[in-house]
Amino acid sequence: MSVTSISVKTKILPPPALRKFAWVVLVYFVAVILWGTLVRATGSGAGCGNHWPLCNGTVMQHSASVETMIEFTHRVTSGISFFSVVALLWWTIVGTVRGHLARWAAAASVAFTLVEAILGAMLVKLGLTAQSQSPIRPAYLGLHLANTLLLLAALTLTAHLLGRRKGYTRSTIRLTAPFGAVATVVVVLIVGVTGSLAALGDTLFPASSLGNALAQDFSATSGWLVRWRWTHPTVALLASAILLWLLVRASRRSALGNAGWDNRRLAALVLLLLAVVYTLGALDVLLLAPLWLQVAHLLAADTLWVALVVLTARLTMEPKEQGSGIRGQGSGSAARKE
Repeated sequence: MSVTSISVKTKILPPPALRKFAWVVLVYFVAVILWGTLVRATGSGAGCGNHWPLCNGTVMQHSASVETMIEFTHRVTSGISFFSVVALLWWTIVGTVRGHLARWAAAASVAFTLVEAILGAMLVKLGLTAQSQSPIRPAYLGLHLANTLLLLAALTLTAHLLGRRKGYTRSTIRLTAPFGAVATVVVVLIVGVTGSLAALGDTLFPASSLGNALAQDFSATSGWLVRWRWTHPTVALLASAILLWLLVRASRRSALGNAGWDNRRLAALVLLLLAVVYTLGALDVLLLAPLWLQVAHLLAADTLWVALVVLTARLTMEPKEQGSGIRGQGSGSAARKE
């Protein structure tokens, strides 16, 4: 490879600081999500009353209760996350070539963040927080969780695409088995939504023992939210079939030639995380969902989701043999020398 080719390629690749910032934003969002679980599990969603975006009608909180501080902290960190994703979009546009797929992923991240803020505001204004048993709360919560997972997926794709050395524009990738990728995403989204509903049921209708919890699940007098708790582990087990298909595909395909782990190592990580999630889920049931275990379960599930999105992107958006994203930027001769 000539010095000219290296110089051109260095200019069109995003700066390392941008790639690191994208992963930092993703990790920060996961932390915000985990704090949101603390808000729900402790019943602190009404800690700021029905005021939004202010907390109890003010900015500074004096002699605030624990619930108020938990909810107020969540709002502050959520606000920071919005500005961070806007900054990520701006930097991505400035630091990448025209047509870079990371730009679209970053733009989607901003859109999902706006929807996240709107859904959060509606939960507060409609009183669907704390111990509210409104029949519309599960629907809003499911929609909120689905949007959260899509937001994480968009941020993950942004960070992943920024780290690619080839196959980062539409003209330099080929799509392979896109329907399988869509099916994987949809199934895992369903698993996530059923998990959020199960967690809400545990919060609103806590059980005193495992036997009592099982009795609640099959009692005709229990609400549908409790009687549907079994759907989460059932759907999760069924979803494992699609995940195993994806892992088998990964084990048979070579690496992308981009930075990071090869497909087989990434598939092994997904399999390990899947085992961790199932183990924590079983403990969640046996130990009656203590707060620390709920947070650990969600952290493992979010990490699995991030790894799964990266693996799916690697298998679905494969770089073409010719070109590495330089074509169309006036550097065709350099691309042929790579």
